[in-house]
Amino acid sequence: MRIVPVISPEQIALCASLAETIWREFYTPIIGEAQVAYMLRAFQSAGAMTEQIQNGYRYSFLYDGETAVGYCATVPEDDALKVSKLYVLKTVRGKGGGHLMLEHCEAEAKARGLKRLVLTVNRHNPSVAFYEREGFTNAGPLVQEIGGGYVMDDYVMVRPLA
Repeated sequence: MRIVPVISPEQIALCASLAETIWREFYTPIIGEAQVAYMLRAFQSAGAMTEQIQNGYRYSFLYDGETAVGYCATVPEDDALKVSKLYVLKTVRGKGGGHLMLEHCEAEAKARGLKRLVLTVNRHNPSVAFYEREGFTNAGPLVQEIGGGYVMDDYVMVRPLA
């Protein structure tokens, strides 16, 4: 598996398509179809991703051979690198792709002189255990309104960098 930067409009469109697949399959049972549809439009569409990239986010694909099987997005936030997105297709979960993307995020944070990784994860997401195995600690709950009458009910996870 390898990490490839998302740069071109074609790559952004592919990333949005990958988001659609992953989010509908993974998040519908957790937050419901209506909120998934809203969040895909608001935060994971090609237009939203393009705007995020213009505002300092870095998107990267996870490739398995010639196929994009996941993606992550990061943005500096104070003394941390926020892992804004980290998603992998169901068919490759548990095969080291998430770990590889976190290593990529850590290398980016260190190159920027940042001191920690931070992320938010839905409280009911089974990935909380994955992040704990990856050295993140739960810094507490965070409930945020995201528009459309929806909220994100998350934990803030933090991992200091050596």
